[in-house]
Amino acid sequence: MVYNNVILSVKSAEDIERVSELLAEQARLSSEEPGCIRFEVYHSQTERQQFLLVEQWSSQEDLARHKEAKAFTELYLPKVIPLVDRFPHPSNLVWPR
Repeated sequence: MVYNNVILSVKSAEDIERVSELLAEQARLSSEEPGCIRFEVYHSQTERQQFLLVEQWSSQEDLARHKEAKAFTELYLPKVIPLVDRFPHPSNLVWPR
């Protein structure tokens, strides 16, 4: 199992709604990819420019394939990344096991 969490900080408050819409579409598409167990997008209630991606993939190969798929190459890289600062956090599951 591969757990990949990413914190995104929107650079300009004017872009929050656009980023939210793009991330929702990215999550929808990513969720349909082979090996995707979980792909969730959270928007902070206290830090309005912060988003959190919570991803779970069956294998490292599935995550690598995701980075070549439409959601990543046509939405995330060209449309989201220019609007945010990105802080990836590959993670280990502590609980539940």
